Amino acid sequence: MQKNKNIYQSILKNTNNGVKMFGVLIDPDKQNVKELIDTIHVCNNSAVDFFFVGGSIITSGDIKKTTRLIKENSTKPVIIFPGNPDQITAYADAILFLSLISGRNPEFLIGHQVTAAPMIKKLDIEVIPTGYLLVDCGTTTTAIYVSDTNPIPHSNAEIAANTALAGEYLGLNLTYIDGGSGAKKCISNSMISKTKAAKNGPLIIGGGIRTPQAANEIFKAGADVIIIGNGAEENRNLITEIAEMKEKFNTTTKASI
Repeated sequence: MQKNKNIYQSILKNTNNGVKMFGVLIDPDKQNVKELIDTIHVCNNSAVDFFFVGGSIITSGDIKKTTRLIKENSTKPVIIFPGNPDQITAYADAILFLSLISGRNPEFLIGHQVTAAPMIKKLDIEVIPTGYLLVDCGTTTTAIYVSDTNPIPHSNAEIAANTALAGEYLGLNLTYIDGGSGAKKCISNSMISKTKAAKNGPLIIGGGIRTPQAANEIFKAGADVIIIGNGAEENRNLITEIAEMKEKFNTTTKASI
């Protein structure tokens, strides 16, 4: 299978040029083969930029089979969004090497990373260092529960911005702010805009995005990449709708420059 290369550099180039991006998160536990193929086809026919694969806990699904199936049926980049060191596969193009910098649990700051590092080194996949922030978006998500960390309060944009900046100073230039699977509301526009103003690297936003209107507001606030998971599982049409909105947003922005 052909590998996509230099994915982070592509994200960085688009960010620097003001080009917004859109990814769909696939949880191996939540889609059977037929559902996954249907989702892949929708993404292939839409302006989706990447597939993300992973979950806080994977019990019945198989990340290797899921990733291979995506690679066999799409040319779009496939990026692992790991919940633990077991979620690694050579079929992917890249992996977000996450450090949960919003929390104080050493296992999610550096412990799991030490376990995963030698396994990743053996694989032909791109490693993308990423500062990961969990935010309280109205419910105790699986990610919050499993990581045993306190999320950043939804209303405290300053903490998020300062945490992301600290991560960038540590070399985690890509920042991912997430409400987690099942989030009841989106990351606030204030948190997005303040974080974007505080740092230089690309900013990914996920969690609670269930309408193209919400995605549009998140792009306007400063997100460079939007990721949807639950929303796409509940309604595949949302993939097409957000992809169309993203293309319109990029066209309008380009025309205004």
